[in-house]
Amino acid sequence: MSRKVPVAELNGLDEEAFVALLGGIFEHAPWIARAAWSSRPFASVAALHAAMVAALHDAGPDRHRALLAAHPELARPGPLTPASAAEQASHGLDLLEASEAAHWAEQNAIYRGRFGFPFVVAVRGQRDRAAILATLGARLEHDESSELGIALAEVAKIARFRLDDLLADVPAGRLTVHVLDTATGRPGEGMALELYRVEPNGRVALGAWRTNAEGRCDVPLLAGEAMVSGLYELVFAVGAWRAGRGDADGGFYDEVPIRFRITDPAAAHHVPLILAPYGYATYRGS
Repeated sequence: MSRKVPVAELNGLDEEAFVALLGGIFEHAPWIARAAWSSRPFASVAALHAAMVAALHDAGPDRHRALLAAHPELARPGPLTPASAAEQASHGLDLLEASEAAHWAEQNAIYRGRFGFPFVVAVRGQRDRAAILATLGARLEHDESSELGIALAEVAKIARFRLDDLLADVPAGRLTVHVLDTATGRPGEGMALELYRVEPNGRVALGAWRTNAEGRCDVPLLAGEAMVSGLYELVFAVGAWRAGRGDADGGFYDEVPIRFRITDPAAAHHVPLILAPYGYATYRGS
């Protein structure tokens, strides 16, 4: 995948889309992605990885062994997932000469016979094939319980490499506003405004702010984990603001609602309100 998916965008996916994207992070174990989905939103790739590893460890020994058994042996011909194929190819494990391939097959068989599951190691964390074989030999000295824990830790390392390939800790987008009063040529200082998320059964209030001397709010209205896809509405209390500035009847507009949609939570969204005595304008800025 040429484009890495921002974590903020990932947080906006429904369960099926989330699992479709991340189901292969742990080899043949989409249930881990499904279990992690309920922990959204994630602040970072590291937070997502921690949630997936927690789901793995909470699953119990039977699923642990099944997960390890689903991993392919290194340097063994056969169908591989695209991720496994790329990982093995990075160390030339797909291009062994016959004698070297036979030695790998022998070592893999010894390991599987001792522990009951294939040798699993994060090959991208190893220097070369010789280092991988040395690691295999050293791990043959472990007892079964210790080796099970080490193998699961290697699975977690592999998952982190794969997540880093797929996702990006791109700073989450933000929502900002700016009020300008064309009647005076000055910023709309001190205007109250509210933000709502528009749901099928009505609006959900997200917060209330007041503009500063520049006609802006001191902090983004949405940022980080709160910045998710959806339909929103800003309501500017124009009438009360004009009344507070000496306009006896509060001007023509009482409130100005602006309804808009966020489809890319990783992007900056800026919503200016440009006021005139009998009209207003707005646009999508950044």
